[in-house]
Amino acid sequence: MDTIHREHAKIFKALCDPKRLAILEQLRSGEKCACVLQEPMDLTQSGLSYHMKILCDSGLVTSRQEGKWTHYRLCRSGQDKAVKLLLAVTSPDAGWEDENSSYSG
Repeated sequence: MDTIHREHAKIFKALCDPKRLAILEQLRSGEKCACVLQEPMDLTQSGLSYHMKILCDSGLVTSRQEGKWTHYRLCRSGQDKAVKLLLAVTSPDAGWEDENSSYSG
């Protein structure tokens, strides 16, 4: 399997879990501390960490450290990439395999 396909799969993996979709929904209103995300999701710290790693690896979410706390927010460039990828994958002759992610179509 090509490296580019693995990278594309990370985006879809991030979007295919109900808990991760709920986390993305929470982040729509702005940056949130991990402790704020954890409570309504009824997740342990390690459970939240697992989901956040997948979301960050996909590029849809970015994080920053502030002391001992991690804060997460949606990433605009990740959103743009995900939208372009979905359009390309579902459009004929879109050229979605392009390593530069310049989805034409």
